Amino acid sequence: MRALAIVAMCMLACVVYGIAHDQITARICPEYFTIGHPPLVATESPTLLGIAWGIAATWWVGLILGGSLAAAARAGGWPKREVGSLVRPVLAVMLISACCALLFGVVGYLLAAGDVVRLLEPMASNVPAEKHVAFLTDLWAHNASYGAGFLGGIVICYRVLRNRARQAFLEKHPA
Repeated sequence: MRALAIVAMCMLACVVYGIAHDQITARICPEYFTIGHPPLVATESPTLLGIAWGIAATWWVGLILGGSLAAAARAGGWPKREVGSLVRPVLAVMLISACCALLFGVVGYLLAAGDVVRLLEPMASNVPAEKHVAFLTDLWAHNASYGAGFLGGIVICYRVLRNRARQAFLEKHPA
């Protein structure tokens, strides 16, 4: 049950992050969701798009992170980690992901506005020309979020395993 609590915490953290992230990006470019993705909800409301896509695009990320982190924290004979000890590291990954999304969203915006990067076909024909820069801004922000979250998840799992190994060693070899 404790492993399931870790999975649930990660899924909740990812979904809350996804909804917050998509509340912003859906306002920058709703077409990113309505044209750039398969239909999920029949609306053009940025709020509803952000909620729907925030959930759909992140619950599985939380499941993968949670499963990996639960294994790193609970499997084997080393001292176990409880869900409460993992909240701060998971929140740190969410914060770092948000910062990366902001940074890369700005970079994507600047590159698109400067015509250094362009929206390619077939999307270029489907998205109104005046929305290309905003679309690319969202694309860069979303890709940065996924990348930072993926790398952050690896780092958290590694650190948890390392700390559990260190704790097990110290318990067997007291000073």
